[in-house]
Amino acid sequence: MRAILVAACLALGSLAATSAWAETVEVANVKYETAVDIAGQKLQLNGAGIRYKFVVKVYTAALYLTTKASTTQEVLAAHGPKRIHITMLREIDGNELGKLFTKGMEANTPREEFVKSINGVLKLSEVFATRKALVAGDSFSVDYIPGIGSTLMLNGKPLMTEPIKEPEFFTGLLRIWLGDKPADDGLKDALLGIKKERRR
Repeated sequence: MRAILVAACLALGSLAATSAWAETVEVANVKYETAVDIAGQKLQLNGAGIRYKFVVKVYTAALYLTTKASTTQEVLAAHGPKRIHITMLREIDGNELGKLFTKGMEANTPREEFVKSINGVLKLSEVFATRKALVAGDSFSVDYIPGIGSTLMLNGKPLMTEPIKEPEFFTGLLRIWLGDKPADDGLKDALLGIKKERRR
């Protein structure tokens, strides 16, 4: 009888460990929660992956939505709050990163939408220009809440006194990774939850 009880306890312990393990997803040693709460709504991890520059790992990225989406159109049309979260895997100049983001938005956003997002683009550039560098382990996220706007956080701390109100800004930001000319094709697939082997 005792042996049965011990076996049952071990089985329950194993199930609990499996459940806890499933609460995070690990990408390049960076752990992302499978669900987060934003503005009182539960968002789920849509996908996470690595941004490569040639063979060098630059950062990881994770996308959170209220419902799963497997295409860029579905992501952009999704209702409710959204989050894009970046964790650096190597050091990069803050000003350079801001310029790369601006370039990525401009390359993937229709002209009329990009014009509407200029206010946010300038604010984002200003924020990164004040950072000498982002080092491995630094993380930043941009949360979008309908009717309020986008807020930028660095290592969990807000960087702006007021949100960027234009919804076109966040849409343009997502296009950096999900647009027709994404920063990394493999990362685009990963954020959309599409599993493919990375070509070397």
